[in-house]
Amino acid sequence: ECTYPGCGEEYSIDELNKLCIKCGRVLYARYDINAAKKSLSKEDLIHRDPNMWRYFEMMPVKDPKNVITLGEGFTPIFHAENLGQVEGYSNLYIKDEGLNPTGSFKARGLSAALSKAKELGAKKVTMPSAGNAAGAMAAYAAAGNLEAHVFMPDDAPIMNQKESELAGASLNLIKGLINDAGRISKEFADKENLFDVSTLKEPYRQEGKKTMGYEIAEQFKWSLPDTIVYPTGGGTGIVGMWKAFNEMEELGWIGSKRPKMFSVQAVGCAPIVKAFEENTMHAELWENASTKAAGMRVPVAVGDYLILEALRESGGGVAAIEDEDMIH
Repeated sequence: ECTYPGCGEEYSIDELNKLCIKCGRVLYARYDINAAKKSLSKEDLIHRDPNMWRYFEMMPVKDPKNVITLGEGFTPIFHAENLGQVEGYSNLYIKDEGLNPTGSFKARGLSAALSKAKELGAKKVTMPSAGNAAGAMAAYAAAGNLEAHVFMPDDAPIMNQKESELAGASLNLIKGLINDAGRISKEFADKENLFDVSTLKEPYRQEGKKTMGYEIAEQFKWSLPDTIVYPTGGGTGIVGMWKAFNEMEELGWIGSKRPKMFSVQAVGCAPIVKAFEENTMHAELWENASTKAAGMRVPVAVGDYLILEALRESGGGVAAIEDEDMIH
């Protein structure tokens, strides 16, 4: 279903969808909540495997045999007591997404997207990446016996370049930023008939990333935290969690209370921060984007309006920080 206000166009779940054909905006997977309730309850979760597929009924894949998994999800939450004392927060917790396969939360999204691609018959996939998504896509494509093509800015971290090659992907380095890589990936997909899994340009990656929201609720015994602070590039983490919270309320697992969502970006690339502060619906292209946090160097996000909606509806906010502060 199209997420853009005033559109609402619907599409078949049995076709590999991309953006809304009518308006060019982001699509969301929707579920039969009543059907899901018959086989999925929060009490039964304790008997399921500790990975993101424990929420299978709220995932876009129909047949479990099509799931491509490396054990992603259900990452631990640590009580950061010492850091909390320094910063003045007694209940500061960190969810360590670095413990996912391939080392980041990108594993969640690529597990979901490539599983759905496999289910609907795709054999070849492509995507742009400025960092961790490249290795994740390559690893899950290899696990699912799919041919993978990655387009990266030529100044992307060498580690991310190498890990995608080592997992068997075809690596293509381009001059420019992630949006330039995205344009070339789309052109390649259109020409060679590949499925393009660019961030929020298909409705499946955020379904994997939304499981962070399900896990946070489950790990906090179905009482959501007051605030969630999240680093933002393409924004699927924030919009995915926000989607998860709304779904869980429909399932009857949580109430209407929501965390305040805060988006953190680099000073050298902060289009969401600027748009939030200017109270606009969309973010302008950030010129001359620059930050050492390669995955956050996203000068324009196709789901900008969804990110901003989550921030505003939650009563949250934004922050732009210097690279030096990220490191130290």
